[in-house]
Amino acid sequence: MNEGISLSRIGMLIKEARLEKNWSQGHLGGLLGTSQSAVARIEAGGQNLTLEMVERLEGALGIKVVSVGAARPMHLRVTGGRSLSGRIDVKSSKNACVALLCASLLTTGRTTLRKVARIEEVYRIVEVLTSIGVRARWINGGSDLELEPPAELDLDAMDLEAARRTRSIIMFLGPLMHRFNRFKLPYAGGCDLGTRTVEPHMAALRRFGLEVAATTGVYHAEVDRSVVPGRPIVLTERGDTVTENALLAAARHDGVTVIRNASPNYMVQDLCFFLERLGVRIDGIGTTTLTVHGLARIDCDVDYSPSEDPVEAMSLLTAAVVTSSELTVCRAPIEFLEIELAVLEGMGLDYDLSAEYPADNGRTRLVDVTVRPSKLEAPIDKIHPMPFPGINIDNVPFFAVIAAMAQGSTQIHDWVYDNRAIYLTGLNSLGATVKLMDPHRVLVDGPTRWRAAEMMCPPALRPAVVVLLAMLAAEGTSVLRNVYVINRGYEDLAMRLNSLGAQIETFYDV
Repeated sequence: MNEGISLSRIGMLIKEARLEKNWSQGHLGGLLGTSQSAVARIEAGGQNLTLEMVERLEGALGIKVVSVGAARPMHLRVTGGRSLSGRIDVKSSKNACVALLCASLLTTGRTTLRKVARIEEVYRIVEVLTSIGVRARWINGGSDLELEPPAELDLDAMDLEAARRTRSIIMFLGPLMHRFNRFKLPYAGGCDLGTRTVEPHMAALRRFGLEVAATTGVYHAEVDRSVVPGRPIVLTERGDTVTENALLAAARHDGVTVIRNASPNYMVQDLCFFLERLGVRIDGIGTTTLTVHGLARIDCDVDYSPSEDPVEAMSLLTAAVVTSSELTVCRAPIEFLEIELAVLEGMGLDYDLSAEYPADNGRTRLVDVTVRPSKLEAPIDKIHPMPFPGINIDNVPFFAVIAAMAQGSTQIHDWVYDNRAIYLTGLNSLGATVKLMDPHRVLVDGPTRWRAAEMMCPPALRPAVVVLLAMLAAEGTSVLRNVYVINRGYEDLAMRLNSLGAQIETFYDV
């Protein structure tokens, strides 16, 4: 198989095309919505490129960077066995950002989101928003996103391909029901994690008069304006997106809505803080009962900074653990990592926490976490997720690769998703001993002598990152193919790991 085109070769092509046009790096950065320093890194071959950025470069310069086909998979070549060191900031939350993008449809005013995660999941939602008439503009060197809605949204023009590539599209139901009596949305996509029912969403939104009928590939929604929530809405599932959809519906309901069994997780709290900036009063933030004082109309501008991502923080902490490195992970939202750190401390992890300080939203508590090389022992109890404040559902897969470093056997029970535990057995190709007990449980024996391998990327986000982190620990050269799913949830992960001492090269099929 062709090994593809390297970042250094791409950088050379871009530099030559820029010089032919007599453009400065700053000028090209302005056209791309990024900074001069980012262009300099791209030209030097030191900047990992998403497919979206490759397409923007091609459009701006009028060149073809890589060959065009049905798809241009991105791959990673990892030289493992290297220690990491230094300090790294946690990026803003993926799950908060996509919820806030959907929430921007609640107001007729301008929405400005600060330090937005530049990831594929965000790009897909932005593509959907722009296709229906929202004006989206990356500002301040591409770190912030400004959104201006039109007077009327054009749902018939929706980019269906982009919409079908993200499960977040389901959070359009709450905002759109306030703008349309009837509308259609495509089925949601995202990770391959088995059957994930949307019935809890429908049960919650039905209390606001929304009825949804499913036909082939499409949700048909119809709103009965005479229906309003009387008694409290009790969610049948304490899910994050279910709670967010209920909040989005309640925000524009002219009255008081009580939501019980609500998720108090990090992205839900960020959405609540954002809605408060829109003038919506919410009591009980951080608890399982939310009381929402909605507004019939919202027409104000809003400026908001989503908080940092606790799952990315866990990813970076895991990178330190599996490479036996001393590393400081800065701006970690401690409220959503305390249980994970307590479990790791019980396994023998040596770490320190800084004093707490506020996130840019003024509400989330952050710390810097310094991790040192440690001799780990398997935990006595099984690892399993629970609704906040338990171990975060998305942090469970990281314990598989951590457990592979520990002495003894660790049972991991991923009861939420049908297939995700199966993907953790991919660690066996890298030398781990992971036994699948059933579709939800694995038994991990450690410690592990990691070995390099070439693998296809698992189709689920967190198991994919777990495999990448294990490759960092495996001496030799590993290849992880088709890493789009990682780009869905992480911004420049390979480049940022390289800044800590990793050696990861991005390449594409020619």
